[in-house]
Amino acid sequence: MRAGSTPGAPASAGAPRTPRPSDPAGAERVQRALARHFGPSRLLVEEGDTFAYRRDASEAVGEPPAAVVLAESARDIELALSVSADLRVPLVPRGGGTGKTGGAVPVEGGIVLDLRGFARIREIDRREHLALAEPGVLLSDFRAAVAKEGLFYAPDPASGRVACTLGGNVATNAGGPRALKYGVTGRHVLGLEAFLSGGQRIFAGRRTAKGVTGYDVASLLVGSEGTLAVFGELTLRLLPPPECVLTLLVPFERMAHAAGAVMDIIEQGIGPSCLELLDLRISGGGILAELVEPQLGSAVSDREALLLIEVDGSEQECEARAGRLRAACRARGSFDDRVAWRAEERERLWDVRSNMSATLRRTARYKLSEDIAVPRRCLGELLDQLAALSERRGVRSVAYGHAGDGNLHVNLLWDDPAEEARVQGTIRELFELTVALGGTLSGEHGVGVLKAPYLPLEQSPELIALQRGLKQSFDPEGLLNPGKIFPRGSSAAP
Repeated sequence: MRAGSTPGAPASAGAPRTPRPSDPAGAERVQRALARHFGPSRLLVEEGDTFAYRRDASEAVGEPPAAVVLAESARDIELALSVSADLRVPLVPRGGGTGKTGGAVPVEGGIVLDLRGFARIREIDRREHLALAEPGVLLSDFRAAVAKEGLFYAPDPASGRVACTLGGNVATNAGGPRALKYGVTGRHVLGLEAFLSGGQRIFAGRRTAKGVTGYDVASLLVGSEGTLAVFGELTLRLLPPPECVLTLLVPFERMAHAAGAVMDIIEQGIGPSCLELLDLRISGGGILAELVEPQLGSAVSDREALLLIEVDGSEQECEARAGRLRAACRARGSFDDRVAWRAEERERLWDVRSNMSATLRRTARYKLSEDIAVPRRCLGELLDQLAALSERRGVRSVAYGHAGDGNLHVNLLWDDPAEEARVQGTIRELFELTVALGGTLSGEHGVGVLKAPYLPLEQSPELIALQRGLKQSFDPEGLLNPGKIFPRGSSAAP
């Protein structure tokens, strides 16, 4: 757990008293109120049933919730929010639980609202190129349904291969490899139904291709991590599918050469849809070689980095761009690339990237991943300084991710719990370095509870105060997903 993120730490002034394990009477009051609306199959109150809701895919651990509501409709959301407001009890919306920053962790107990059962695709409009879907729909299911209608939903966060939901994607403004060409999730949200604290329902946005009436409240809600509203039906933009897709896997002897190739590709305007960088430098890195070598058909023991690149468009466009990409990479010293046209071949190349995190977990007892982003021109400097920082701190680090838009996942690996203090120091220095390079603390995972203490490194006290004011306008009692995004109790850096 990072410094400053311990669940159960004192909330900021004015925060409501919430049911805790030491307050069974309060928890029972919440359970009784919810039981008036939800039967036993929709309301979890036993510790064995609610225990898993203390965590998401991060290392954050929250308080046991007083109850978990399994929502299946808009009315369920309204009722749960009404109980939350009446009893002044926090409510935490939750989708697939695949978040990386503790955004769905109930740090102050209360009610967890599980939206996975609110999961119908209401409409796919082929003429207007849009869809209406409920927040619990799995991204993978949605993409498949849209494809059957001859259309394409571009956002592709890596957790889509697991169990991420559309609501969670919108709540975190999730990215993914294709964000380089198509943009992050928010670019594909036309409008959304939102439920405010207490249960009030609003619709923000539109169903038209364009519209600028009033403030862009829909964009404000996108990426708000459940702190402003709970999402209902989502109105999402669809696209015609690309005619052709081509994938390249390109090894480099030196990381600096790969970083240079990234900038060359961007500056030359070649226009890939994905441009991923993978770091092969790690002690005991044979496990990474086992992952990569079958796809390349050659040894990578002397290589430091890979680029995984994808282009789409017409067949002629893909051929032309592939030629320019290979030329740009070879000008930086690559010479043994692999090109895949067929879907199954491309999938095997993408397995290298998709399995990177799981593979790294096999190399160390503990693993933390930070999704910082810097201007693309600073990638080389970031990687050089990260290597120096890791050596000075004595902490292993591996970077991979969306190099085409400057967003890298920096993984810190260690085996001895006594090393954690060095790891935490490394994280802070990494964040300071990122901001000094003109970057941001999160490219796609959001702030959640784990990055909240570090927000003042990037944002001014005035900007944080303005955002706190917006939070209070939407949620005056501070009941929606408390403890997320903002530093708790102070605007000072940790």
